[in-house]
Amino acid sequence: MALTSSPVPTTPAALVDVEDLRSRVDAAVTAHLTALAAEIAAVSAGADGAATALTDQASTLLSGGKRLRAALCWWSFRAHGGASSGPASEAVVRTGAALELFQAAALLHDDVMDNSDTRRGAPTAHRAFAARHAGSSWSGDSGRFGEAGAILLGDLVLIAAQRELSAALAALAEVAPSVRDAFDRMQSEVVTGQFLDVLVQAEPWGTDPAADEERARAVLRAKAAGYSVASPLELGALLAGASRESADRIYSAGVPLGEAFQLRDDVLGVFGDPSVTGKPAGDDLREGKRTVLVARAMAGLRSAGRDLLTGSLGNPGLSDDDVRRIREVIVESGALNDVEHLIDGLYTTARAQLDAADLAARGREMLSAIARALVDRDA
Repeated sequence: MALTSSPVPTTPAALVDVEDLRSRVDAAVTAHLTALAAEIAAVSAGADGAATALTDQASTLLSGGKRLRAALCWWSFRAHGGASSGPASEAVVRTGAALELFQAAALLHDDVMDNSDTRRGAPTAHRAFAARHAGSSWSGDSGRFGEAGAILLGDLVLIAAQRELSAALAALAEVAPSVRDAFDRMQSEVVTGQFLDVLVQAEPWGTDPAADEERARAVLRAKAAGYSVASPLELGALLAGASRESADRIYSAGVPLGEAFQLRDDVLGVFGDPSVTGKPAGDDLREGKRTVLVARAMAGLRSAGRDLLTGSLGNPGLSDDDVRRIREVIVESGALNDVEHLIDGLYTTARAQLDAADLAARGREMLSAIARALVDRDA
């Protein structure tokens, strides 16, 4: 089927609804989680709670997702000549579902490592498990129980992502090896990036802002840019049967866009509206996240402001007034303005590469609109 020429939506939600993508991906995710919950419950009578936790916690994570990873995969597929219906298109939908499941697994583990209290306006999985333990007067430490439950739930959802991808590729023998290889590389990169993030949180920070910024950018490229943007674009191209050269080209366009996407997340982690982001204001400051924004602030501040930021970063007891003052210091340093310019520059680079790629017109339009939505957002 030829790509249509209907107007391109401008909001993230509307972009993902084009060609009924969101509902198709949601149906695939729901079907998989329902089957998995039944599989868990069948193990033993005591596993009913695990099945309920899977559906409750995973649904909370997945229901609030933007589905932009799935949309990038879909529209890369369409831009590289893929049809909107047929076996290949169904494989792309299910690959999109696998990407969403992988994202949920990563968030479950990430929230434990960051000791986060909320995610998308609800208690994180480890907090919910801990509350259940405490409310039931079970023996042992509630916090440890919560962390164990969330880690194991993340493992289950990660397995679900693998199974969903395998099912997606079952009827596509010709492209299956290259798609599986790209998905596997994506996973290895994310886990490595997560370790680098843990490492940079432990290493000395603040004496060399330029080096700190480079380390922060290395983390976000490995941890987020690839699987958020570049890999979904690559997967869509490969599913369409594109050449390795074409897949590499679209992946390369996704790297600066993915970096800009994560930088926007870092800005929202400090300056975002909790009613929109679903996380408390300044949560990244309380968690002590070592970001490009913080590195730029360190570089631009005089000693008093730098001491305030250094002494506040990673303090879980920061009040809302403390957060407001730190925000003011970051703005005064010029860091917020600098990062906004950096986001714009990365977006411009990515758009130029998308414009230069050999893509079907409608697919290019949709990818360009999604690219804008990735960086121009408030959640």
